[in-house]
Amino acid sequence: MAKDLTPEQLVTLAGRVLDIEARAVERLRSRLDDSFARACELCLKVEGRVVVTGMGKSGHVGGKIAATLASTGTPAFFMHPAEASHGDLGMITRQDLLLAVSYSGETQEIITILPLVKRMGAGLLSMTGRKDSTLARAADVHLDVSVSEEACPLNLAPTASTTATLAMGDALAVALLETRGFTAEDFALSHPSGSLGKKLLLRVEDVMHTGAEVPEVRENVTLSDGLLEMTRKGLGMTGVVDTNGVLVGVFTDGDLRRALDSGIDIHKSTMKSVMHRGGIVTAPDTMAAAAVLTMEENKITALLVVDKDNKLIGALNVHDLFRAGIM
Repeated sequence: MAKDLTPEQLVTLAGRVLDIEARAVERLRSRLDDSFARACELCLKVEGRVVVTGMGKSGHVGGKIAATLASTGTPAFFMHPAEASHGDLGMITRQDLLLAVSYSGETQEIITILPLVKRMGAGLLSMTGRKDSTLARAADVHLDVSVSEEACPLNLAPTASTTATLAMGDALAVALLETRGFTAEDFALSHPSGSLGKKLLLRVEDVMHTGAEVPEVRENVTLSDGLLEMTRKGLGMTGVVDTNGVLVGVFTDGDLRRALDSGIDIHKSTMKSVMHRGGIVTAPDTMAAAAVLTMEENKITALLVVDKDNKLIGALNVHDLFRAGIM
């Protein structure tokens, strides 16, 4: 029969669950020994991939462990143990390592494929809650993820045990990451669509406007012609170049306001007389994230891009960086 719990009782219950799971993870630390180091060595010497498998809740945890390994420099994927007996065992080669996750260590779907995995010569790393289980004894290396109690009040639903297993998987992935010398740039390469990946991978040349999209006028044209160019290109500025295409100045919306306030004649004044010399520019191989910092520090919303000879080759503004996911 359903219970009517007060908000205070619900908060207390949640606190109890978190306390139990926190203790489960903390106790893992006291059990870390040479077997963890050997597990790392086993993973590091694998020429193929780490194939993670598990049933039920252990399978869900195994899927996350595989994903974490793969994104941190250890090639890995998840294989469902029930499907393995129906053809998916072909995913494993002798160059691979099977990481089997089962709290009981007796999951039938995993036990069934163990002789075949051994026969093909693949390595076996296990994570279980029972050191004397069939899976633990069959493994080349076993990691103990046992807990004294589940957070479930019936002590039945996998809760603290899955948290402990997940934490052990993270510990393994991070230890391998450190050993391999995996860098933030390496992480970005496997996360090109993520915000970190974009910040570490995208350069100015990847997001800038080029060719006919670049606002550009000669220094001897009138201010009115410069305004038409700014309007057509819609970047809130225009570069001013000499006859060789070398950037000699920049004219922005802010410069326009100041020019109009001074009562200047836009049809008679030339861009050379109103442009701002020595404007802020960037190079095409500059990281896009660095371009954002340049804009923020100088309180500007657009940048011109020049090559090593100071020739104007591109332009970008904050909207381009927003669309690229850099800001």
